[in-house]
This record gives sequence, structure tokens and C-alpha cells, in this order.
Amino acid sequence: MKEFEDKFSELQSDMIAISMEFVEDRADKVYVYASCEEGIISSRFFYLINNKYVKCHKVNDVLEDGDERYDVSRERQFMVLRIICEDIEKVKVLCKEYERDMPTEMKLIYDVKSGNLKAEYKYDLVYTNDAIKTAGHIADEWFEEVKNNNL
Repeated sequence: MKEFEDKFSELQSDMIAISMEFVEDRADKVYVYASCEEGIISSRFFYLINNKYVKCHKVNDVLEDGDERYDVSRERQFMVLRIICEDIEKVKVLCKEYERDMPTEMKLIYDVKSGNLKAEYKYDLVYTNDAIKTAGHIADEWFEEVKNNNL
């Protein structure tokens, strides 16, 4: 039991760590959306920086005078997404190995200052049965919810 939880936590921590590396550890909060539904793996990540919520490709828009710019190249963004998706795949394998239900959705919020990680999981299908929505739509909705409610 403990071994599963430790490995599961380690994979979540890796998702946060690679997201922090993207902004060179210069964020107030890190948000990771991870989805695994009906064989489709998807992820997004965004931040709270200087009291502004911002998607990964817009982090330079919230810098203050004198702040060093971030490298937001497509290569770096895709590297982070690839690693998060690899971690989701590892969670899937882990859950199968330990005969646990695989979350269809994970929402991770890491508060850099306190070191606190908050995680929410869903196990029901979130977008598969929707004629229009994709994992990207759900991630965008979560970004707006976080921004509008200062989460």
C-alpha cells in the first residue's frame, strides 16, 4: 500500500518539478492538468507569477522590470508536455500493477512558498462522451476557474 502511494506521489512530484524547471523555479504556484481517458493522454501546465495567472507560453508577459526572460520556445514547451505525458503513462502502468483505478483526470496545484501540493482526482469520464469537448477544453476551463477564483 505504502509503496504504491510513494511511487504515485513521486510521479506527481516529477510533473511539478519539470514544470518548475520550465520557469527556472521562478513561480508562486504551478498548476498541472493531467488526463488519461479511453487511451488518450493529455496534459497542460500553467502558473501564478507576480500575482498573475498565465499559461506557459505567456510567462514573459507577467515579468516585472529587471526580471530575466524565460525561454518559452516550442521545444521547451513540448519537452515539458512530453515528460508529463510520460509520467501519466507511468501512473497508468503503476495503477495496473497494483490493481488500482487509474484517475481519468488529475489537477495538481503546487504552492512554491509553502511547499504544499494539492491534488484533485476524477475517475469518471470527463470529456470522452462529450460531442465537442476535448482534454484541452477541460484544461482551458480549469485555467479560467483558477484565474477567476484565485485558487
